[in-house]
Amino acid sequence: MVKEALHIRRAVADEAKLIAELSAVTFFDTFNGTCTDEDMQGFIAGYFNEKKVFEELSNADDFYFIAFVNGNIAGYIRMKEEISDVKIINRHKAIELKRIYVLKEYHSKKIGAALMNFALDFAAEKNYELIWLGVWEHNERAKSFYNKFGFINSGVTHPFPIGNTPQTDVWLYRFIKEN
Repeated sequence: MVKEALHIRRAVADEAKLIAELSAVTFFDTFNGTCTDEDMQGFIAGYFNEKKVFEELSNADDFYFIAFVNGNIAGYIRMKEEISDVKIINRHKAIELKRIYVLKEYHSKKIGAALMNFALDFAAEKNYELIWLGVWEHNERAKSFYNKFGFINSGVTHPFPIGNTPQTDVWLYRFIKEN
């Protein structure tokens, strides 16, 4: 059996269409059925369109990294230094893991783990003290994944509606270097 070759690299602005399409597919696969079709399509059109992703990719402080398996795109992460209302987060130099999206056919192939390890290494290299993220309160698979990487539930939630459908995210955090 041949081991699949994994390569992770920073995305460039010319890949906006590719990332927008990947985002739409992975978001739909994850959240389909949790809101109306109209809300889903509106959210995807508003947040995962080529123009918006191009603008994000053009920002040197908005970090997108793509994972390829045997030359085929498998997923990506997006990280950005953001301010949080959560006290434990805003007391430290922190970076938000805004997205970690992996195509369904690559689930259970350790692509998410590779991306998470990459994110943690990147945060350490950039001297961040803490990495944080929001996860949908009912996404048990994702919460279990983050728990394996030492993320802690802050106890703080925030609204993350998909269109007119109310949804709630939970803020999780993890220190980069344990004391």
